Amino acid sequence: SGYTGNITLDLARNSFSRYGSYVAFSRLADGPMGNGLYLRSVHGFVNREVLRIELISAGVSVLFRETASPTLLRLDAKGGGFVEICISEPNVVMLHGHGVGIRLTKIPEAEGFAFQRNHTQWEFNTWQQDIRFMLTAKQGNLRVDSDWDRTISKKVAIEFTPAGPSDDFEGVMEEFRGSWRERKYADSFQNAAAGVEREYQQWLAHMPSVPAEFQAAAELAAYVNWSAVVGPQGSLTRPAMLMSKNWMNSVWSWDPCFNAMALIRTDPKTAWDQYMVTFDQQNSDGNLPDQVNDRGTTWAFNKPPIHGWALAWMMTHSQSIDHQRLLEVYGPLSRWTNWYFKFRTDSTTGLPEYDHGNDTGWDNSTVFRTGPFAETPDLASFLVIQMDTLAEVAHRLGRDAESKEWKSKADDLLTKLLAAYWKKDHFIALRPFEQSAIESDSLLLYIPIVLGKRLPAEVRFAMIADLKKEGAFLTPNGLATERLTSPYY
Repeated sequence: SGYTGNITLDLARNSFSRYGSYVAFSRLADGPMGNGLYLRSVHGFVNREVLRIELISAGVSVLFRETASPTLLRLDAKGGGFVEICISEPNVVMLHGHGVGIRLTKIPEAEGFAFQRNHTQWEFNTWQQDIRFMLTAKQGNLRVDSDWDRTISKKVAIEFTPAGPSDDFEGVMEEFRGSWRERKYADSFQNAAAGVEREYQQWLAHMPSVPAEFQAAAELAAYVNWSAVVGPQGSLTRPAMLMSKNWMNSVWSWDPCFNAMALIRTDPKTAWDQYMVTFDQQNSDGNLPDQVNDRGTTWAFNKPPIHGWALAWMMTHSQSIDHQRLLEVYGPLSRWTNWYFKFRTDSTTGLPEYDHGNDTGWDNSTVFRTGPFAETPDLASFLVIQMDTLAEVAHRLGRDAESKEWKSKADDLLTKLLAAYWKKDHFIALRPFEQSAIESDSLLLYIPIVLGKRLPAEVRFAMIADLKKEGAFLTPNGLATERLTSPYY
């Protein structure tokens, strides 16, 4: 496929992690203990810095330079010595060093404590973040500097160091939930790191081929996708690709569609897990949560119903969407579609509505500049496509009466969409109830172009001509989300 895996990561932009892990390493300019390298957790709803990392020589912090590949993080100390880090298993961080040691200091904001289990092991528990690590010295020394103030340790500093100046050290940090099971870490650091490299190469073998001019970007994209996956836990019932292990460490209910589309041709199993992961949390009304992570779901907003559009694309580009998968998705996708008509449709117009800009995925679109509540043509367009897709799925499942019903509903909504929103040469949005026009220069109002030839030719051509006008939306970086002449651009 042309992928080598030989790339260097900038940890200020891309965290060092691996498939399945909730642990990540990032360099933060404005971290809770200042500029530095941090071990972070991607559990739950907010990003959590857990430990700040330093290299030490004779107990004194020394400057270091980090170099990260997709599977190995190396810290080279100024004046000599190094520490290597690999995440050998999703919940196991292995450390190896020579000439220097490593210190990991609890950030002040995280309440927790540490205590010694035996001569080679300590346990670190930061309960505010619901994270526990078993710390083990395989070779060399493990020392923890920890105070005690009635219920917490205000200070916890974990140090793995060589026994002597010419010795190596090896240490292990294993994250666990509930009970730690006694185990030996028999593999050497080198063998463990080689094992992670083999796993990563297997992932690269599933990446799609790209033209040579895009190979460098594809190498980074392959790593980002691999490292963004966390294992099934809590509300995440399947391996799930987070949007980022730097900042957006959750799954928002339309994002998995794009990830599934990226993977469907070469890794259909992982793709299908992404597509279905939020449907696993669908409620009895048919609604999908706005946000899902291992610690729970949020329902304050929704995301656009692009799921039918994405499924249609995947059905066209892969033979893996077989009868069983269509059967699995038909009910959930039907309920998701019907939810809009039961709970988010104006009974007088039959047009679907958004409660807030956050429901659109275009959170600050100027369509919502004067109020949160709007009927918009993009939402109706997505639902037309979703019902067209359901018609096709029902047909493939031998449910021809349901197929005809979905097709009829799609045609009816398309008629209402054009009648309500198309005004001579452009689309508008509407304020529900009063049905007054919302004029906006937002690109959101051009999303109906996804309907393609479902639109009348004169509508389609007018939109295309407007988008191509010099000074309208097109920039050297693609289409702007607000017209370039708008005072809000």
